Amino acid sequence: MNSLKFFSSKEQLLEELCFHISQILEEGINQNGSASLLVSGGSTPKPLFEKLSIIDISWEKVTIALVDERWVPNTNKDSNELLVKENLLQNKASKAKFVGMYIENKDVDKAQSEVSKKYKTIYPFDIVVLGMGNDSHTASLFPNNKKLKEAYDLENENLCISITPDTAPYKRMSLTLGGILSAKNIILHIEGEEKLKVYEDALKSNDIFKTPISAVLNNKKTDVEVYHT
Repeated sequence: MNSLKFFSSKEQLLEELCFHISQILEEGINQNGSASLLVSGGSTPKPLFEKLSIIDISWEKVTIALVDERWVPNTNKDSNELLVKENLLQNKASKAKFVGMYIENKDVDKAQSEVSKKYKTIYPFDIVVLGMGNDSHTASLFPNNKKLKEAYDLENENLCISITPDTAPYKRMSLTLGGILSAKNIILHIEGEEKLKVYEDALKSNDIFKTPISAVLNNKKTDVEVYHT
């Protein structure tokens, strides 16, 4: 099941989404003493990060982590870790803990189990906020990638998987499908008419290797909330 929430302005979407995320985090803190928020990179979530950073919650009890990461040093301009640290781990949210994926001087394929172990310390996740490419990839699960079968295997104990995209730069580390679906709340944040068309097509698609976002949207385990403007 998934629900599409359409907003006429970006400002309205950000207001609603920030409030929703803060409510879920506070609920997790009240129930368990801590909460976790996993976020995506790219240009779409940057304004969301900035707005979230000034929300007044108990950030010292929140752990922020990544949905996926380009396997580059965290000083590289294309690093998702750098994006999050510069835009989300600021202001009130500077008190939050951070768990990154990138491990310096380690081959991405050999880092799979180590990163998965790090992520198990904050598992199960309270919220995963996904993005989506025009090619229907989500996290770093790219169409027709040779690692997708392993990434989709719900018996796979690793929460993370190394991916080498054919159509994008850099080797990557990504949550597996099982890692994504383990979240108590899954949110897909998209903008623009083209992304809306990709989303609508993905809902009708049974080919999860051609349209990876379909594996998330059409799953039978966890509801997906879609925020679109």
